[in-house]
Amino acid sequence: MNTMKKMKKFLAIVLLTGIVGCKKDLLDTSPYSSVSTATMWTTDNLTDLGVAGIYSSFRLLMGHSGLISPYELYQFDRFSYTGQARFDEPLLTGTITAGDPLFLNVWKIQYEGIQRANDALKNIPIKSPSTAEKKAKYIAEAKFLRAYFYFRLNQLYKGVPIYLEPFTAAEAIKGRSSEEEVWNQILADLNDCIAESNFPDRYPAGNANYGHATKAAAYALRGKVYLYRKDWAKAAADFQKVKDAGHTLFGDYKALFKEANEQCPEMIFSIQHRSEQGYGNNMQLFCGWPSVYSRGWNYYMPSPHLVDLYENNDGSKFEWDKIIPGYSSLTENEREVFFLRNNLTDAEKAAAVLRGAKMSLYLPQGNEERIKKAYENRDPRLQANVVTPYSTFRGAYNFTNVESLQFMRWPFRGQAQVGGDIQSDTQINFFYFYRKFVAEGVNEIVDRNYGPIDFPIFRYADVLLMWAEALNEDGKLNEAIAKVNEVRQRAGVALLNSNAATTVGGKEDLRTRIRNERRVEFPNEGINYFDELRWGTWKETVFQAGNGRKQVWGTNVGNYSYKGDFLTVWPIPTSEIQMNVNLVQNPGWID
Repeated sequence: MNTMKKMKKFLAIVLLTGIVGCKKDLLDTSPYSSVSTATMWTTDNLTDLGVAGIYSSFRLLMGHSGLISPYELYQFDRFSYTGQARFDEPLLTGTITAGDPLFLNVWKIQYEGIQRANDALKNIPIKSPSTAEKKAKYIAEAKFLRAYFYFRLNQLYKGVPIYLEPFTAAEAIKGRSSEEEVWNQILADLNDCIAESNFPDRYPAGNANYGHATKAAAYALRGKVYLYRKDWAKAAADFQKVKDAGHTLFGDYKALFKEANEQCPEMIFSIQHRSEQGYGNNMQLFCGWPSVYSRGWNYYMPSPHLVDLYENNDGSKFEWDKIIPGYSSLTENEREVFFLRNNLTDAEKAAAVLRGAKMSLYLPQGNEERIKKAYENRDPRLQANVVTPYSTFRGAYNFTNVESLQFMRWPFRGQAQVGGDIQSDTQINFFYFYRKFVAEGVNEIVDRNYGPIDFPIFRYADVLLMWAEALNEDGKLNEAIAKVNEVRQRAGVALLNSNAATTVGGKEDLRTRIRNERRVEFPNEGINYFDELRWGTWKETVFQAGNGRKQVWGTNVGNYSYKGDFLTVWPIPTSEIQMNVNLVQNPGWID
């Protein structure tokens, strides 16, 4: 067990892991429940625990059964072009207000992390008896983490108060710094990290310090900041440094997201998880479904937009009409007919007619075979990321630990130990499911609430595609294409410029291709929502005419409503403005 994961266990005893909504709790300068402020940092072990306490900020505001934060990055995909949620989301339906807990809790988590980092930066130099080298490394880690928390805030709120010292509730009266000033502070912290000789480039798999921040992670984050600032050359230079540190792509895309490979060279910085209550991920709970092992709730699901983005293996654009002629001329409700199982009962046929399916096109003996062709000979990442109609999944039978091979069929009839249907918590509708991060069989996890797989914040494929973006925007087309092709080659899809379908038609064409490449590479990783905001494309993609929560054939079961451009910048939480009169609200939001 590496040091980072050991420290997480020890913190269960000494770390105050909850922040419950009042400012006094949020701004407590001592984040330790059983160690006094005077004593903290005064031994080598307490220094270790104090730094681990900053990392534990990734797990604050624990949700279901007190086990895990409901604000982990992957859950932001519900606001994205590539993902969706099971229920109506106020941010997407236009009913959200500045007082919504989403805005407040994300704000609180980041500032608690900043507060803990500030505590370390103030006290390690003056109190800790650890070696000079260790203290220098920990100071670099604290600055990296403070930069990351400010980065998250600036992505969403676009200018926030900057605190560089521990502060009390009475002292939390600063006004907002500008977005540019926050970027400058983030860069200052990252510059210090990168200049620190005791801050390592990276840790190899199995190293006792694996999971701690590294210089490569600092370069990745700094490069991303430069993308936000459109400083393309500096971004590209930092991404080169990530490569120089020894990070590379892992050979097998699907296997990359399994526990055995969570420390491979592709992973640059990850949230550490282990199979123990309070220390694991809850992706099985939120992204799985009732017939996966330990039962999930399929709260978060892929959007049909994502599935349709996956190209054919030869790199040509996927088009439904080439699989099913006339598909696009039908209404969305009529298209349901193509997704129905073979040999429907009379009752099932009648129900389909009532839903609007065009049953004159139904093939009693070949309906399943026809629709399966739509998912064949596609970019292999489709099947690695998504459970598609009439594909199989190794789950568990009837909420037991008995493994079963299940089929994604519509309409649902029932589970069986062999050959049964995938059971969802949304059986009256037919949605795609995530395969990525959902445990297969009955041996990959112990419990749905604490899966062992680390969650990547930065991985090398992300760096390569950000690098490609920077190069393309800087007019270096061929170099950008080469970076994209590294990712496509690993995926097993045709390389750019390898045939007529993949021929790049210039800078704007490559920009679109890079954006789509990111969309199909990173589903369920909490990246697309932030990408769409950064590109200024969130309105045109997520809120395109008629969009909403969609079944696989496109029928909406919940409509989205764009109320204005103010939605692209989060509001300062209402309660924060009430407690600090120097905070000014973002335009368009009403407290």
